[in-house]
Amino acid sequence: MNLSLSKTDDLAERANALAADLASQFPGPSGGRQPVHTVFVPADRFSQSTAADWGERALRLLNKHTPGDGSFGTTFDLDPALAGTIRSRVAAKLAREPIEDLRIDFAGGYAARDDAEEDDHVAQAVEAVAASYGAQQLPHFWGVRVRSFSGGGHERAMRTLDGFLTSLRDRLGRLPGGFTITLPDVMAAEQVAVFTEYLDRLEAALGLPGGVLHFEIQVDLPEALADHRGGLGVRRMLTAGQGRIGTVHFGAASYTAALGLPHEQQRLDHPVCDFARHILQTSVSGRGIRLADGPSHLVPRDEGSDEIAACWQAHAAGVRHSLAHGFYQSWDLHPAHLTARYAALFDFHLTGVEATVGKVKAAPTAPPHLLERLRRGVACGALDESVLG
Repeated sequence: MNLSLSKTDDLAERANALAADLASQFPGPSGGRQPVHTVFVPADRFSQSTAADWGERALRLLNKHTPGDGSFGTTFDLDPALAGTIRSRVAAKLAREPIEDLRIDFAGGYAARDDAEEDDHVAQAVEAVAASYGAQQLPHFWGVRVRSFSGGGHERAMRTLDGFLTSLRDRLGRLPGGFTITLPDVMAAEQVAVFTEYLDRLEAALGLPGGVLHFEIQVDLPEALADHRGGLGVRRMLTAGQGRIGTVHFGAASYTAALGLPHEQQRLDHPVCDFARHILQTSVSGRGIRLADGPSHLVPRDEGSDEIAACWQAHAAGVRHSLAHGFYQSWDLHPAHLTARYAALFDFHLTGVEATVGKVKAAPTAPPHLLERLRRGVACGALDESVLG
């Protein structure tokens, strides 16, 4: 041995420091439950019973348009052997927990209002949240979407968030769990840094523990992927968020429009969207950040018409496309979307589950990705807990 260990002590220290730094930068999966979707409801339409109302409408559509296992299986292109099981579990989900994650929307789905009107809707939303929380009707995950910092809406966004949280503190004395803030149309890490500092100051003003306000960002524009500094924009955004960012949402409609695609090609499954998804996956991999996909924008104008089947099939196809690309959460914009989501999602989890369970039991150490798939299926109601042994 020509080189004594004492002469490499400095290299060992540097290697240890590097390992510790990489471990802090790439902590691994976030753990815990991830919602299967996010439902955006304009602030002026949100009420105490919104979640239950959506579930009732979705269940009514299910029973009206696919009253039996056969019609349900045909509509959603299911294995006939699974159609009955999937239909019964979808119905149970719609009755028990139709919405897993809800945003009270003061942005995209909420048209521009003057300050007085938006302030009124902030107050109404607070009362609705308080009533929903008291009646145990508030979804497990919930929050608000504020206006973008990219289009000059930052002052209104801060005013809305301050008013909402101040009023909710005064009304309930606490912030119910599962709360998060959605910041849309993020273009640069510097915007995230400003928003993060605003949350620091807001927590101090409200007497909240530091770091308790978490948020998620929407990537809707190409500038967010390849930023003005020539790097991976989302990675810089995560750093600027100082540990507050939990989820990155991809907005396919705005993204494809910004790239100049014709209207008929502005769709969730366009190849340019797959490219963006893969960049997002690379950007957040190993960092404990979740990804969420955008929605199908096809909604039925008449719930009693033949448009329901077309809407269901388009939305189910979008859900399946997202799942195939490793995006386990996406958006729902209409009660009809719930039926299609759970049909496609439960099909995804139930198809081949026996083989998955067999692989887990046969392996000396259960493969983490297989266990995680089973846990996701149990959490959403597609699978029984028995699959986890």
